Amino acid sequence: MLRSAKNALIHVYCPEQYEEKVKSILVERKVNFVINEFDLKAGMPAVVCHYRSYALCDDKKAFLIDATERGAWVEPLVSYLDKHLGFTEIELVDSSYFLHQKAFSILSGWRPKFTKRLFDILLSTIGLLAVSPILIITALLIKLDSKGPVLYKQARVGLFNKEFDVIKFRSMTTDAEANGAQWASKNDARVTRVGKLLRKTRIDELPQLINVLNGEMSLIGPRPERQVFIQELEKSIPYYRFRHAVKPGITGLAQVKYPYGASVDDAKWKHRYDLHYIKHQTAWMDLKIVVLTVYTVLFAKGQ
Repeated sequence: MLRSAKNALIHVYCPEQYEEKVKSILVERKVNFVINEFDLKAGMPAVVCHYRSYALCDDKKAFLIDATERGAWVEPLVSYLDKHLGFTEIELVDSSYFLHQKAFSILSGWRPKFTKRLFDILLSTIGLLAVSPILIITALLIKLDSKGPVLYKQARVGLFNKEFDVIKFRSMTTDAEANGAQWASKNDARVTRVGKLLRKTRIDELPQLINVLNGEMSLIGPRPERQVFIQELEKSIPYYRFRHAVKPGITGLAQVKYPYGASVDDAKWKHRYDLHYIKHQTAWMDLKIVVLTVYTVLFAKGQ
């Protein structure tokens, strides 16, 4: 999909004050484009994208309407990139992206919600039965490796910004947050010996199958985050709390597409994938994410 976005020439139209911003993003994504070219001697282009078209003057809006009438493919730039890059370019998102997109009607439809809940209950029940020997062995290893409980609960933000207690195998020392909440990092010294293996294979996440059965989480969705970090991230990441329009997941598109990271820039990248998932989620996409997650666990592709 990315290859087609690079090779196809797209004509982009936006208010002049946003030209440099749009150019910078398209150059970074290696997209072939021309911008605000209204004198088209070679005829109407095949692909026409617009950004903040509501702020264009009437003549330029009429140009876009004429392009539609003459058979050009016309759509918002963020939507075009969303399809061809496989993630949502959050720097191009504004309120109209959410208010004028029919795709987000999936959030209010009962059929997709029912299907997803059925999918969650079925697979999480099968999953708990299948991994029960692993759960028992993991619990014993944690007890032998370090002092403290096998499981731990931590408040996370879920659907509609409501907090719940996420359940995980303990992978850190019991005094890991003696100095307050902090991001986990790669090669974190607070992680126990067994904890390193649990995180690399993501076995530490398996008890969250109980959260799924309780209806607090889904198998697939944005990873649940802590309120203290959300309050910080939403200052620099556009519409960060929109991730709470769906239930958080044990795994998700961001987890299988983006490597481990614990910085604001990493959170921005994950948010790109999370928004893309929320808009395009289907049972088929969920199934592919499950398969990719199993691959990650089997071949220890995690942290």
